[in-house]
Amino acid sequence: LVYPLFLLEDKNAVQPISSMPGISRFGLEKLIVEVDECMNAGVTNFILFPAVEEKYKDKYATYSLDASNFYLMAIRELKKRFPEAVFISDVAMDPYSSDGHDGLVIDGQIVNDETLPILSAMALAQAEAGFDIIGPSDMMDGRVGEIRDALDENGFTNVGIMSYTAKYASAFYGPFREALDSAPKSGDKKTYQMDPANGDEAIREVGLDISEGADLVMVKPGMPYLDIVYRIKEAFGYPTYAYQVSGEYAMMKAATQNGWLDHDAVMMESLLGFKRAGADGILTYFALEAARLLKR
Repeated sequence: LVYPLFLLEDKNAVQPISSMPGISRFGLEKLIVEVDECMNAGVTNFILFPAVEEKYKDKYATYSLDASNFYLMAIRELKKRFPEAVFISDVAMDPYSSDGHDGLVIDGQIVNDETLPILSAMALAQAEAGFDIIGPSDMMDGRVGEIRDALDENGFTNVGIMSYTAKYASAFYGPFREALDSAPKSGDKKTYQMDPANGDEAIREVGLDISEGADLVMVKPGMPYLDIVYRIKEAFGYPTYAYQVSGEYAMMKAATQNGWLDHDAVMMESLLGFKRAGADGILTYFALEAARLLKR
C-alpha cells in the first residue's frame, strides 16, 4: 500500500478536504505525526503532493526548483526522521504552473518537447532533496528517458522512477484537484492524458516507458481500469502499480456514510480487486485504515 499525502507550506496547519472525508492537507509538523502513525500501522510507502499557493505559481513552474521550496525542505526533514520509509515525488508542472497544466503552455497549446527540460530539472531537484522514487505524472512523451538521463548523469543511479504510464483523462479526479487547487485555468487535459475508450494505447506506452528506464509502471485511475492493469501485467510481467484515485475513494466513503454499504467490507474488497488483477502495489487513500484493519 502507498499512502498519498498532501503538503501545505504552513508547518502547523491541518485542512480537511470536504470532498474526501477523513483526508486532510498537512503542514510539515502535522504530517510528521501522520507519517509516524502510518509507520506504526505498517504503511511505509508514501507519495507526496504539494498544495502550492497562487503567489508561487508562474508559467515555467520555477518555484519547483527553488531550494527554499517547502516541498523540497519537507522531504529533507522526513527522510531524516524516517530513513526507512519510501517517499515518492510528483513530477508535473500543474501544482506550480499559473496555467494549471502538466506541461508548458505556449499560445494556448501544451508543448511536449519544451516541457521535458523543466520536468527533468524538477526531478533532479527532488532527487537531491532526498526522494527515493521520482513519479512523473505529466504524461508528456519521452519524459521518462529525459529524467533517467538527468538522474544518472548527476549520480542518482539508485533513485527509481515510477511512471504514470497509463493515466486516463478521467472524471474521477475532481476531489484531488480541489485538494491541490490545480485544475487547468483553460481547456482540459485530454490532449496529453489517455482516451478512456482506448485500451491498446496503454500497452504501447508501457513498452516505451520500460525502454526509457522506468522501474515501475502505474495505471490511473484504478477500479474502472482493472482490465488495463491485467493486460499490462500479463504482457510485460513488470512491477505494476495502480492508483485508487480521489473520486473512487470519495464514492465509497459517501456510500458508507449514508449506510448504503459496509465500509470495511467494500474497502477491502476493492483492494483485493487490484491484487487479483495483478497489481504489485496500490496507491490508495484507504492505506492507513486498511493497514489498521489488517493489523487487527
